[in-house]
Amino acid sequence: MGWLWAIIVGFVLGLIAKAIIPGKQHSPLWLTTIFGILGAIVGNAVARGFGVDETDGIDWSRHIFQLIAAIVIVAFGDMLYMATLGKRKHRT
Repeated sequence: MGWLWAIIVGFVLGLIAKAIIPGKQHSPLWLTTIFGILGAIVGNAVARGFGVDETDGIDWSRHIFQLIAAIVIVAFGDMLYMATLGKRKHRT
């Protein structure tokens, strides 16, 4: 069940990150979901580094760290995706 939640959270974080980033992102939905999962993992690690482990109720600060990490990862991941896609188009 943990993997299912990771995929759902990654999907939602990836979509929110894509909506926040200005301009059009070209990465496919499956890659955006992976970027969102990575953002959740990195955001959790950063939150633990700042001393936010678990709190009662909704842990807003941890979610903010996850969202910021997802935005950064989606932005850089999309740039890398377009760079490799552009190289592939020039070869053909």
